[in-house]
Amino acid sequence: MKFAQGYKLWVGSLILVQATMASAFAGIAPNQFGNITREPDMLSVVTEGGSFDLKPQSKGLWANDQVKVMIRSRGKKLNIELEAPDAAVKWLHIRWNAKAHSDWEFLGDAWERAYGGLQWRLLDPQRVMPWYFLATDGKVTDGYGVMTGPGALCYWTVDEAGITLHADVRCGGTGVELGNRTLKVCTVVCRSGRADETPFAAARAFCRMMCPDPRLPKEPVYGFNDWYCTYGHDTDREFLTNVAFVVSLSPKDGNRPFGVVDDGWEWEGVNGTAPGLWNQVNPEFSKNLTMSELAAKIRVLGARPGLWYRPLIANADQPGSWRLQRDPNYLDPTVPAVRALIRQTVARFRAWGYVMIKNDYSTFDLCGRWGMQMGGEVTSDGWAFADRTKTTAEVIRDLYQDMRVAAGNHVLIEGCNTMGHLSAGLFELQRIGDDTSGNDWNRTRKMGINCLAFRLPQNGAFFAVDADCVGQVSSNSVPWVENSQWLDLLSHSGAPLFVSFPRNTVGPEQESALQAALIAASHPQPLAEPLDWLTSLTPAQWYLDGKKTNFSWRESNQVSLYEK
Repeated sequence: MKFAQGYKLWVGSLILVQATMASAFAGIAPNQFGNITREPDMLSVVTEGGSFDLKPQSKGLWANDQVKVMIRSRGKKLNIELEAPDAAVKWLHIRWNAKAHSDWEFLGDAWERAYGGLQWRLLDPQRVMPWYFLATDGKVTDGYGVMTGPGALCYWTVDEAGITLHADVRCGGTGVELGNRTLKVCTVVCRSGRADETPFAAARAFCRMMCPDPRLPKEPVYGFNDWYCTYGHDTDREFLTNVAFVVSLSPKDGNRPFGVVDDGWEWEGVNGTAPGLWNQVNPEFSKNLTMSELAAKIRVLGARPGLWYRPLIANADQPGSWRLQRDPNYLDPTVPAVRALIRQTVARFRAWGYVMIKNDYSTFDLCGRWGMQMGGEVTSDGWAFADRTKTTAEVIRDLYQDMRVAAGNHVLIEGCNTMGHLSAGLFELQRIGDDTSGNDWNRTRKMGINCLAFRLPQNGAFFAVDADCVGQVSSNSVPWVENSQWLDLLSHSGAPLFVSFPRNTVGPEQESALQAALIAASHPQPLAEPLDWLTSLTPAQWYLDGKKTNFSWRESNQVSLYEK
């Protein structure tokens, strides 16, 4: 709270100062691109001891007797580094004078998954825009952000007088203790838009600029996931029946579909007391098959096996030294034994024969907040990881890197509730939105369509974006007139397609539509483009396969059922 109040006062005073500095904008045309790869105009630091402004000591060096920030221009990039051998640093706030106009529209990203609220909006100085943002005057769309894989959790704010980068370098909720090492905070980039491109094309080009080396699947990803037809109460027999059905509707050769076992397969014992979590199958899921045998059966059916995993949930018999200070129900991934356990577990899944691992919940387990609850602070103040020398961003990136190494080169990793700007280049797939539904069309409408439209520029630029499943629990749980449109959009979007339909609920019309969708999704598709995303949270006008297509995303009158 003290930080929030202090920051508001700082920004307020800064705006007043900037408002009186007309000369600062001399020569700036009304719609000129604002360059943030130059030396900033102000730099503020927050340590455990207090907040203060740094002063430039020489070109690229801002310092006092405790902290040094090096800002070096490298072509079209601005590298920011931090040294603080004797101070525990929490935040950097870096400011550029620039003229923004109240009639411009802005689009920011989200910390992890998005929650149905991504949208273009008018200027709002309080709006937190994680990682990057786009700005358009209706003619040209510019991009501002940090390169993927930063050493800090970065977000942006914009007011009429300038642009501010906020870099959270905390270790958990306390200042990072760097000692004698230099922290590579982030690399700032920006892109001036062109008059001959749409905002969507500009967004896609900027995403490619922020991630020059993505790790991508070799073929389009599609198939079956059991979550939205069973919600964790599946059995091996039902699962294999449904996988066989999806295989029967898929192309007979070439790119094979996935069969992904979601949450519910794992045996946690009584109240999670079984030793060796993630090495035994839940007897309610299978009484006869090991998970290795299940993977073999999936392959025999003609599908590729995938498995869900929650890496940081603690087991009752694990020592207290392994546990997170913030909440002992979760593991601390800076503890060497925990890192070794995660690598061993992922390697076990690979040895069982699974070629996709969907890792879930790690952002919530580490930070104690969902993305929609984070605002400008991803976690609460006052706690730290066991290794105090690493920032939270570095801890998360190390966790992802451990999983990548253990999975090897032939296993796809999908992040769910993971930070896309930190997983880009390490994970092939990313769940980009909160859960859709097999029960409630309104939830799918909010989460699925919104997240697909506003994060589709990341597809093929950061990773393959998974907007989640087309699902149903029973034949009438979701109106088919709506679900069929979602299926059509997703299968022709150029992004992954997962379906979650029980075989025994599918009639002839649905079967025909599912077959067409699976065949389409098995082949490379041109990237879809939302046409009305500047004015709608759930765009209904799209370019699909090079032609304009209209959808009708009506709100359902059905009563929402419980969703996990």
